[in-house]
Amino acid sequence: MLSGKVALVTGGSRGMGAAIAHRLASDGADVVLTYVNDEQSARQVATAIGELGRRALAIKADSAEPEAIVAAVRRAASEFGRLDILVNNAGIFGERPLGELTVAEIDRMLAIHVRAALLAAQTTAEYLGEGGRIISIGSNLAERVTGPGITLYATSKAALLGMTKGLARDLGPRGITANVVHPGSTDTDMNPANGPAAEGQRAITALGRYGHPDDVAATVAHLAGPGGRTITGTAVLVDGGANA
Repeated sequence: MLSGKVALVTGGSRGMGAAIAHRLASDGADVVLTYVNDEQSARQVATAIGELGRRALAIKADSAEPEAIVAAVRRAASEFGRLDILVNNAGIFGERPLGELTVAEIDRMLAIHVRAALLAAQTTAEYLGEGGRIISIGSNLAERVTGPGITLYATSKAALLGMTKGLARDLGPRGITANVVHPGSTDTDMNPANGPAAEGQRAITALGRYGHPDDVAATVAHLAGPGGRTITGTAVLVDGGANA
């Protein structure tokens, strides 16, 4: 389905990013992934992709640094000879009372979730051809804030929809789509299904359970593949009905 394609997944060393990278490779794509600190996990993901018969490359790049994300995109395109799919997945979570937010915290989260995604999209667009895909990983909290303390996080994820709509208009004439996937509570090390806040999160879902990273990866793969060719400028919720 994605044979001959090259995908770049930011923050692809673990959790949803690793699941997305592996799924895209399973569907035939060669995959470049970025990581910040966990080189061992990044190499394990790359090795697993290689075992599928696909090429893989792990690049150390902090999305908080604009030069690093632009360089990662250019290196991916240079070493693999093309670039067809960008998945903006790198992210952090922060929970803080509104009155305690610092400028540094605001700047860092917006840098990683918004600036890096826009810069990666802008740079990747130079290489994308007909059928190119830009997919950003947001959060269902962008559409429904379920409690206090997550204003900054929700703000940063909500911004991705505006970016996505703009990209869809800018790049649509070239046959390139742009979408955002909003996961809900998903079992990762950032938000484990057996964590202290898990029961409350599980209770607000229509299905009564956490999602798995593979659920998010399957949606990304659909958007990246032939089935996503006319889906653009929109958000897809993968949240077990939490926002229903």
